[in-house]
Amino acid sequence: MPADLKEIIDQLKLERDFLKDGGYGRSVHSPWKPTKLFCDSVICLNFDEAVKEYPCHECALWDWVPAKHQDEDIPCHFIPLNDRGESISTFIEDAKDREEAEEALLRWLNSTIEKLEASLRRHQADAA
Repeated sequence: MPADLKEIIDQLKLERDFLKDGGYGRSVHSPWKPTKLFCDSVICLNFDEAVKEYPCHECALWDWVPAKHQDEDIPCHFIPLNDRGESISTFIEDAKDREEAEEALLRWLNSTIEKLEASLRRHQADAA
């Protein structure tokens, strides 16, 4: 469990850094095509694949996808990012500002990383 937890924390930190560094800007390969949060990130198992080759349930984000949305095409877009239950899908459907969606995602990443690191510290303290 701790090794897996450490891996998940590292993946979320990678996503956070990617987001903070402007990784979701327009691609130089296809500047006409908007990027998709989570999907166009290096943490996505299917990143840069023409066809979805890996099942989403193998992704580090899977545990946060609500059961009722696990059969969606992009299940990670249904992860609740705040107390109101807004998700990437919500921001897209409501045509909200992309910046607002990225800010909500960044807050979720920071909060989730913080909780997981606390859990890892507790586990390590219990094991000592």
